[in-house]
Amino acid sequence: MIKVSDTEKITINIGFVDLGQIDLLVQEGFYSNRTDFIRTAIRNQLSTHSEEVKQTLARKTLILGRQHYTRSNLEKVHSAGIKLEIQVLGLVSIAPDVPPELARATIKSIFVLGAFKATPQVKAALADRIHG
Repeated sequence: MIKVSDTEKITINIGFVDLGQIDLLVQEGFYSNRTDFIRTAIRNQLSTHSEEVKQTLARKTLILGRQHYTRSNLEKVHSAGIKLEIQVLGLVSIAPDVPPELARATIKSIFVLGAFKATPQVKAALADRIHG
């Protein structure tokens, strides 16, 4: 089973002066560490732009949150002759027991703003259908 975390690790480059200011705020007790500062800054920006996010979600018909696809889900979709067009802002995960052939037979496209978790074989099988 793919272990799904509530967070995704990212790497950023930041100028020395900005980093020094963050360290000063941490040292003075405003934040517990650099990560706490960065998470708070990100949340503040997302809050500032929350209305724009809502409008864009509605316009693009994106699902907000997590979408997990199991072998059983995809077998039912395949039996029904349906092709999925997955559009998610958040996380899309495909169970590790899903064969690449089944994923290709049932998934027409994947558009993800966030993270996509699947086995390397499934990712390779869907490479031409993944956008985002």
